[in-house]
Amino acid sequence: MADPKGFMTTPRQDWPRRPVEERVRDWDEVYVPGALLPIITEQADRCMDCGIPFCHEACPLGNLIPEWNDLVSREDWRQAADRLHATNNFPEFTGRLCPAPCEAGCVLAINQPAVTIKNVELAVAERAWELGFTPPRPPDRLSGRTVAVIGSGPTGLAAAQQLTRAGHTVAVYEKDDRPGGLMRYGIPEFKMEKRHLERRIEQMRAEGTKFRTSTAVGRDVGAADLRTRYDAVVIATGATAWRELDVPGRELAGVQQAMEYLPLANRVREGELAVSPMSAAGKHVVIVGGGDTGADCLGTAVREGAASVTQLDIYAQPGGERDEDAEPWPTYPKIYRLSAAHEEAGELRTAPAADADARLFAASTLRFTGDADGHVRSLHLVEVDAARRRVDGTQRTLPADLVLLALGFSGPNRGDGLVEQLGLEMEPRGTVARDAGFGTNVPGVFAAGDAARGQSLIVWAIAEGRAVAAAVDRYLTGSSQLPAPIGPYDRPMTV
Repeated sequence: MADPKGFMTTPRQDWPRRPVEERVRDWDEVYVPGALLPIITEQADRCMDCGIPFCHEACPLGNLIPEWNDLVSREDWRQAADRLHATNNFPEFTGRLCPAPCEAGCVLAINQPAVTIKNVELAVAERAWELGFTPPRPPDRLSGRTVAVIGSGPTGLAAAQQLTRAGHTVAVYEKDDRPGGLMRYGIPEFKMEKRHLERRIEQMRAEGTKFRTSTAVGRDVGAADLRTRYDAVVIATGATAWRELDVPGRELAGVQQAMEYLPLANRVREGELAVSPMSAAGKHVVIVGGGDTGADCLGTAVREGAASVTQLDIYAQPGGERDEDAEPWPTYPKIYRLSAAHEEAGELRTAPAADADARLFAASTLRFTGDADGHVRSLHLVEVDAARRRVDGTQRTLPADLVLLALGFSGPNRGDGLVEQLGLEMEPRGTVARDAGFGTNVPGVFAAGDAARGQSLIVWAIAEGRAVAAAVDRYLTGSSQLPAPIGPYDRPMTV
């Protein structure tokens, strides 16, 4: 604990964002370049070294947060990087994309702003790359065992890296043309520039992990055949079966799923397309769904030059402070948060009729109506109460040339035939069934990440990847020294 009084004398200071007018004209990350490092050692000093660090419990990776906070406050970047990478394969991903449940569990957050754990994590990760503390770590010797990992999102990558470093020969199968999963084609560039992803992929290649892209298991290569070719298989395909909205007019052109829209915008940034065929330029856009995917659509549509953008959230607008009765510390509270995309939309007034920033809260979609050519032109909505019952006299209509459905995901996509070809048992909610050791009903086949857990956070995805790697290593060799931070039935802290 470098400064015992730091939490009393130093106010919280977050990494500042670039001005809205500047950042919406490009696709670079929203934060001021170089502005994090000068503030981060004092922010790390705010860590109380509280003795019982609930931030550990709130983070499924078990990150050693007080330890690397202390090391950062002393500017010992090498030791801080070692502590950080001891529990997290990809801290530069979580430092950008995780909503930081660790901060909700910070003891300081009982009555003060939490330590900026996420910012400290990212600063350590970036310094580690700059100073050469993250070289490839190929195994000393090979085990002679082979593993196929299906899916290259955060779970698949974490599992593959852990298993490769343990000495197994690992091949990652990815249906898209480049590895990364939703981090590649779902997460917009302004939230995480893809150079950070490329850097890790190259590290993994140097360690010996093989990538088989443009290969959909079940379609391009038989799933059963894959099982016979490898000693073990890890299913880490994610939860890509999107939820639908069953209302009149859903069939109209221009009513699209968010994950049909976002990948095209990312492919433009990758140089694969000149213009997205679903570009929001000049259109009135309505996003149905109040979560992070909806916010990603919002920021993307603003940058594409939409005429207006409105986001609908079926829940009532939350307050700005934690409800201690409903969501006591250290649980992750549902409070009003202003993401970078919402800040942009609010300042630019992309939705003049919105309750706050670009959002209409407690809003439920009734139907879509279109023109004579069968293209959507309007969205009809109604306000709802806390039980989602319609409130009489609150119907209204929004102009809509493009409607994006961001309603979440129910489990893995069944269209490629992987589940059927392997004969996997499924849970009633649509996820892959597994036992306490991450194993499916098929010997040697394991399931991890959103495909088995259901839609979750990136920090849980990486934790699942690390844990399933330990289970596979144990299956192949009889024991394992790999860490297993969570079990398949662990869940976030709740009341």
